[in-house]
Amino acid sequence: MFNPIVLAGAFLGWGLGANDSANIFGTAVYSKVIKYSTAIILTSIFVVLGALADGDKGIEKISDYAFAGGITTATGAFMVMMAAALTVMVMTILKLPVSTSQAVIGAIIGGGVLSGEANFAAGTKFFGAWVLTPLGGLIIAFIIYKIVVVFFEDKLNDFRFYEIFVKVGYIGAGIFGAYSLGANNVANVTGIFAGELQILTTQQAVLIGGISIAIGALTYSKPVMSTVGERIVPMTPIAGFIVVVSASITIYIYARIGIPVSTSQAVIGAIIGIGLNAGVDTINIKMLRNIMVGWLLTPTVAGLLSIALSVFV
Repeated sequence: MFNPIVLAGAFLGWGLGANDSANIFGTAVYSKVIKYSTAIILTSIFVVLGALADGDKGIEKISDYAFAGGITTATGAFMVMMAAALTVMVMTILKLPVSTSQAVIGAIIGGGVLSGEANFAAGTKFFGAWVLTPLGGLIIAFIIYKIVVVFFEDKLNDFRFYEIFVKVGYIGAGIFGAYSLGANNVANVTGIFAGELQILTTQQAVLIGGISIAIGALTYSKPVMSTVGERIVPMTPIAGFIVVVSASITIYIYARIGIPVSTSQAVIGAIIGIGLNAGVDTINIKMLRNIMVGWLLTPTVAGLLSIALSVFV
């Protein structure tokens, strides 16, 4: 029987789809290689497939962390997820790419504070990933950009080869990125309801989570997509393709490890990697600063909101 408490996770899934899925095809859409409608359809399909095929590892880690951190009731889980969902929704309205992982972990910690069971020590694996994710995206993008320039620069001057390389490359990279997003981030959406709480089975968690992320991508991903696609570093089609590939590799590695991380952070790191190749002066420092402020505020706001909501538990 369906438990309405799960709707809080579905709400967060919608916000995640609207916000993080923009990272998958943002550079492709705003470099005019892929149509927006094509981008969101491909994203929604492969997000669900990624969640179903590879989302179980993250589900297990999030559910275990939440239960050990004092989220031991269905009502407590509902309040935590509402706090995370509201935080992501506000950041999405502000058109800022946000870390859903940070929102969820911040809300879990906040929910455990009142009971005195907040587990900061066990959270270090998540905190470390917040630093390593953008760094990983940056390094991978920097290296791939160098390889492409060295080995393909002459061929890229051939317009026919260039057009095929970019379009086919973007579609392949976007599909891989959407799959990785579903595999990695579905745990943020419904993981807290699985495991010890037994509100959802792992199979139900990945299905509901994947579908809710897809709905977010289909209905409200365009505003954040514009921020990622055109406002941080001026993007050539090749650079945009490299960003998507680099972020997708980073996110998929974490999906296999079982630690949900931020697609936004991986993409922003990759974009900076491209910017470092092109010259630091090409990076929109003001926009980058606003995004980083959002990253700092996300776990804090989610944690405080979770504490406030948990008073009513």
